[in-house]
Amino acid sequence: MRIQSLSVCVPNKGCVNNCKFCVSHMRNDDYKNMMDENLPFYDLYEKDYIRRLEFARDNGCNTVMLTGNAEPQQNRAFLQRFGTMNSNLSKPFRWIEMQTTGVMIDEPYLRFLRNHVGVSTLSLSVSSFDNEQNRDYNGTSLKNKVDLIEFCNSVKKYDFNLRISINLTDAFNDWSAARIFKYCKEVFNADQITFRVLYRSGSDTAQDRWIAEHKAKDELIDEIRNYILNKGRKLEKLEFGAIKWSVDEMSTVLDEDCMSEEAKESVKYLILRPNCKLYSKWDDKGSLVF
Repeated sequence: MRIQSLSVCVPNKGCVNNCKFCVSHMRNDDYKNMMDENLPFYDLYEKDYIRRLEFARDNGCNTVMLTGNAEPQQNRAFLQRFGTMNSNLSKPFRWIEMQTTGVMIDEPYLRFLRNHVGVSTLSLSVSSFDNEQNRDYNGTSLKNKVDLIEFCNSVKKYDFNLRISINLTDAFNDWSAARIFKYCKEVFNADQITFRVLYRSGSDTAQDRWIAEHKAKDELIDEIRNYILNKGRKLEKLEFGAIKWSVDEMSTVLDEDCMSEEAKESVKYLILRPNCKLYSKWDDKGSLVF
């Protein structure tokens, strides 16, 4: 088994956001949280957790994405423990990323992520370049509203790699591909861009219906694809099939399979759940690996 990356699902009881297109709300995730220090046998479960981390490393994985069904930064205590566990591995993960909308992260928190957890890349999920529309689509409270430019400036101040993960909503329908790239480069000072085609489960959930109404038009996705082909330099083929390009000096990927639905010889990622077990699919307990 060749694993490209390990998605660590950070335990949380609920998400501070309520994204209109949230994949997690399309399914019932009832995985027990065994990474609770108050459990009587927590020490045994922590050993199980470490074994899963080591398994991923033994199978060629050196990349961790801190993610989950909620914002990872909501559980600082777990991130503290993860940083310690990883540093104590015989072969620690060197490449640690975190997926976030930026809520609740100030500059002291960025220092903690950089210095203790070892995060080197922050992947900022953006549903619109307009702060208010982005807040609305991400279901973020007014109290937690993120100023995207200010957040990106802070990220770069602490010398993180910055990836803008663009959820392709109708907020971008009036933008050209060239303008999107220019904005990411000149305004956000991004190092990387991922364009994420919104996932639909086909089960007529509230999220499916919202996506049907608010997804980016097909013409824009085609334009982005053609811009990448015409303006980009092919870098390499990622193990899950997508091509990584250099476009306007930014590493660029168009992700049209965000749930890793296609069966491939290489595993796009494994998911380490709070129950201390590894899965290969977000939406199928039958994908249990170890």
